[in-house]
Amino acid sequence: MASSFITAPIFWLILGMGAVTFIPRVLPFIVLKTEGWPAWAKRMLSRVPYAVLGALIFPGILYIQEDIRFGILGGTAAVLMAWKGAPLIAVIGGAIAAVALLGWMV
Repeated sequence: MASSFITAPIFWLILGMGAVTFIPRVLPFIVLKTEGWPAWAKRMLSRVPYAVLGALIFPGILYIQEDIRFGILGGTAAVLMAWKGAPLIAVIGGAIAAVALLGWMV
């Protein structure tokens, strides 16, 4: 008789974990109908993903190396290049080049 890799408790555990992650993602779409919301609320909520992304990325940028100067230089280079309208790949490459140049100089 062949043994099964997924036993009943493991199956129910996987199913439960899937439900626990699925419900909080779908529930706002079901409960919160945005048709009747004021325009200012829609504008405010449309900016939330950018704020969350910035809050997640910013600490990682600062502490990319043991010395905080690397993060500050790389982040500043990326912001300046993005502000000037450079393509995303150029912004990433420019930030990497700035950090590499600082590492070479230090």
